[in-house]
Amino acid sequence: MNICTLTEAAKQQIDLLCEENSKFGVSLNIKGGGCAGFEYEWGLLSVEEVEDESEVLNAGTGKLVIAPHSLMFLVGTVIDYKKDIMGSMFNIQNPNAQSSCGCGISVNFDMDSIPQIIG
Repeated sequence: MNICTLTEAAKQQIDLLCEENSKFGVSLNIKGGGCAGFEYEWGLLSVEEVEDESEVLNAGTGKLVIAPHSLMFLVGTVIDYKKDIMGSMFNIQNPNAQSSCGCGISVNFDMDSIPQIIG
């Protein structure tokens, strides 16, 4: 079961980022902070930096890597990549988000409704 769904635009951007930076994958994690309580944290990883139990989604030659502690927050999420007059960014449509900030990075969750991932 994939935790997240990647659109074709997101896959292409992940591949491009991995190729340009000579990395194995793009990481997406949830960490405490931001104006809504949590925030999405993006990064680039070499294969040696991937934690055991991480979810690794194929984007083509590149990968999207989600660390184990973030999985339960991202179940059912759709990730797209958008370019417009205001710039470009990954667009996250997370059904578990209770609210989010206009910045697209900060998010809040109702912890009682977060799915439990059984490993």
